[in-house]
Amino acid sequence: MNRAGILPLVFAALLGSSLAGAEEPFVIIVNPASGVTRLTREEAVEFFMGRQKHLPSGLVALPVEQVLPEPVRRRFYELLVHLPLPQVRAQWARLYFSGVAQPPRQTDSAEETLQVVAANQGAIAFVEQSKLDPRVRAVLTLGN
Repeated sequence: MNRAGILPLVFAALLGSSLAGAEEPFVIIVNPASGVTRLTREEAVEFFMGRQKHLPSGLVALPVEQVLPEPVRRRFYELLVHLPLPQVRAQWARLYFSGVAQPPRQTDSAEETLQVVAANQGAIAFVEQSKLDPRVRAVLTLGN
């Protein structure tokens, strides 16, 4: 094959590998009946770091966190709070052991997370964007 034929193949391979390496955005979700239509990243930080206990609508917030593989969870918290996961864990440990706040409710899957948010008006959670469905309302997108 000549150089003219190789160049498009190399370009296509590079483009394909960069797209394959693209990471999916996360979406912060709430119950549609919560009265919340959007959040800023700073507001979301307050909920996922235990500093805010009420949604802007006045409902008691129920933060929910899906148990994710370590790299995915690390990426979420780096996008949200711009801190490494060990610092996030340390913050939660301080809040928990001082009695100030409870860590987010844990779920085992995106489907369970969606079910919990759909069933609780004050729930706030995050899922990968591809998992979003009509039972919940997206209020903030993080990443790409």
